[in-house]
Amino acid sequence: MDRILQPLKDYVLADKENYQGVVDERFKALAEQFSRLQHARTEQGGAALVIYFQGQKVLDIYTGKKSENEAWQEDTMSLCYSTGKGVLATLAHILASQGLIDYDRPVADYWPEFAQQAKDKITLAHMLSHQSGLFDIRNIIDDAAEMANWPQMLERIAAAKPRFKVATDAAYQPLTFGWQVGGALEKATGQSLQSLMQQYLVQPLELDGAYFGVPAQELTRVARPIFPTQSSSQVKVKKTAARKPNLMERALIWSGQSPQDFQDGMIPKGMKNFNFFSNQGLQAVIPSANGVFTARSLAKIYAMLANHGLWQGETYISTENFQRLSQVQYTCRDRIMPLPMHWRLGYHRILSLGKASQGFGHMGFNGSGAWCDPERNLSFAYTHNFPTGSLTGDYRLWGLTQEALRCADVVLRGRKGWW
Repeated sequence: MDRILQPLKDYVLADKENYQGVVDERFKALAEQFSRLQHARTEQGGAALVIYFQGQKVLDIYTGKKSENEAWQEDTMSLCYSTGKGVLATLAHILASQGLIDYDRPVADYWPEFAQQAKDKITLAHMLSHQSGLFDIRNIIDDAAEMANWPQMLERIAAAKPRFKVATDAAYQPLTFGWQVGGALEKATGQSLQSLMQQYLVQPLELDGAYFGVPAQELTRVARPIFPTQSSSQVKVKKTAARKPNLMERALIWSGQSPQDFQDGMIPKGMKNFNFFSNQGLQAVIPSANGVFTARSLAKIYAMLANHGLWQGETYISTENFQRLSQVQYTCRDRIMPLPMHWRLGYHRILSLGKASQGFGHMGFNGSGAWCDPERNLSFAYTHNFPTGSLTGDYRLWGLTQEALRCADVVLRGRKGWW
């Protein structure tokens, strides 16, 4: 019972101003909530939160520790896991608006090798909406370390056999999404993914800290997780005790999903030997899982999306393409995720504690997340380095999302409301 009640006690007793940065008074309640949620664990890591509202940055705050011996700084970057999928999708939509790739043209037209195993009808739209059938990572490589080899992974994706016929089912692609979409963009343009990121997203939006593959000179800016030390007796118990299904596994079984599909999509062989937070892991190009960003960069990308693809007088995404990318493709639950995610083209619905939103974005396995709400012209980004993991986001992400929507509604509707 104490374990259940402790987070509530920590929240109630927390310092409401344990953060640095800038806060618009209209979003003061959100800053206080951020502080409450982080205060009890500021020695265990750090976090940042950035909000844009009606085209202006209204909140930019951070707290805690970047590493064992360093405080979180205003330009600290964080590995954000699947939050990077939304960034990669945004790049795809920008390139589609430039006429460099077509949503509905077979990817094999750009990438002939991809036509293997009856994949000749798969399009970029199928990849973005998780309907290509190519969610299996476990059976296409022999060791997780292979994920760091970008050219080899493109070859493996090109040779892979889909688990279902295109567009007949849906399965979230936890790891393969990045090589599918990133590979398609490279083959269509003849440029590297890093070059495309710089030319069409990072430089035009003047982002400071947004990478798939961190340059060596930028590694010092990346927050690293701070793991608690364990006694030898704790380690021994952990090794010898019979393993019980964890909460995530029990939820999958309860929901009626196949644990095998989940394992094949999420867990490559030899994963225990690969560390995303090592220099090798950070410098590799694994867009589905190792995107490294500042909260500022993520919030700015989604601020452009919140403004329907326009930013500071420039059109990044055409009106037609924005309408296309923001349409829900299906509302049923896919094979991997335990909740219906209402997938758009590369984004899922906003998950809150009840507040309704027609917006979209993407969260990461560690509970990071970024999203936009075009109706409210609101964008949100939350990053951290705490060693947590959940398919549907840390409860802090849901709570901060809820309060961000409520603060915006005070301005737009005259009342916060809970729903």
